[in-house]
Amino acid sequence: MTTPSTVTVYWRPGCPFCSMLFRGLDRHGVPYERVNIWENEAGAAFVRSVARGNETVPTVTVGATSLVNPRAAEVAELAASAPAAG
Repeated sequence: MTTPSTVTVYWRPGCPFCSMLFRGLDRHGVPYERVNIWENEAGAAFVRSVARGNETVPTVTVGATSLVNPRAAEVAELAASAPAAG
């Protein structure tokens, strides 16, 4: 059986778009890891690297694919179709 790719959500406290994405991922049953870019400089640097120098959150990785401010359904679909992590 294949397991879904790792989903990582780069976020920051107080971000309403992040909260909305977390709720949507939970509804879709997508497991994810959280990286708070205000507490994790490497995470903030990664977000800047994929968001044209901005700290736009939520930024999500699914395996090797990065998405800036995606919809939960988009992340769920990608996670289900991506090769398994590991």
